[in-house]
Amino acid sequence: MVFLPAIGQSQAQNDTLPDAVNKKRLLLLGSGFTVGYTGMIVGLNKAWYDNSERTSFHFFNDNREWQQVDKAGHFWGAFQQSRAGVDMLRWAGVPNRKAILYGGLLGVVLQTPIEVFDGYQADYGASVGDLVANTAGSAALVAQELAWNEVRIMPKFSFHKTKYAQLRPNVLGSNLAERALKDYNGQTYWLTVDVAAFQKEESKWPKWLGVSVGYGAEEMVYNHIETNEALGYQMRRQFYLSPDLNLHRIKTKSKLLNTTFYVLSIFKFPAPTLEYATGKGFKLHPVYF
Repeated sequence: MVFLPAIGQSQAQNDTLPDAVNKKRLLLLGSGFTVGYTGMIVGLNKAWYDNSERTSFHFFNDNREWQQVDKAGHFWGAFQQSRAGVDMLRWAGVPNRKAILYGGLLGVVLQTPIEVFDGYQADYGASVGDLVANTAGSAALVAQELAWNEVRIMPKFSFHKTKYAQLRPNVLGSNLAERALKDYNGQTYWLTVDVAAFQKEESKWPKWLGVSVGYGAEEMVYNHIETNEALGYQMRRQFYLSPDLNLHRIKTKSKLLNTTFYVLSIFKFPAPTLEYATGKGFKLHPVYF
């Protein structure tokens, strides 16, 4: 998304939108999208598929694998891509409802080719579960925009390094960038509720303060439960409760700062967190990433 920073202030209501479509901005978005998406596909192909064995296209049922953390990732990715699509079309002056409906498809449009790539991998294949998660992510964005004309429940992502990646670096990543993409043990996916948006205007609840629930899992060295257990690893789900910052609610006179807050709003802010892990119970983290 090369031109995402340009729309840092454009997640606004209809009264701030241009009266007519700006063709120059649309052209700029189209060319930027082409260049950015091509670069993303090339980079992803190198990071994920470069050393993989290829085969004919096929489907693969992976719904039981990785404790569904990967499905949460697809939901998050599609939601945020659709969010950017809507706001970029608004920035270009596209009427609001059309911007929501057309831009809301962006997550599915971007994610579907990845499933096509997966379909040619010998070790797995295209996943119907992933396609469903992608569609759900885009649909969740569209539903909120149509209902409230804004995002009030924001999917977010956080990551921390784990000891498990070094046990299978070819699968879970050999460097920090690859691990953030591949090591599901260190990934946590959140839903941050913009509490103030559900309150009356006179409410004293801070607009910048949200409440976030998260989901993750650990001890997933292998994607199958049986393989993990045979090697002494016990997969466990993790659930989290934490305060969070509604960065997209913070507005300043600086376009650069507003753009920065817009981009960073897709990530969960490190904060005190209560964790519940299956088989282990509750744990309080002074700061959790």
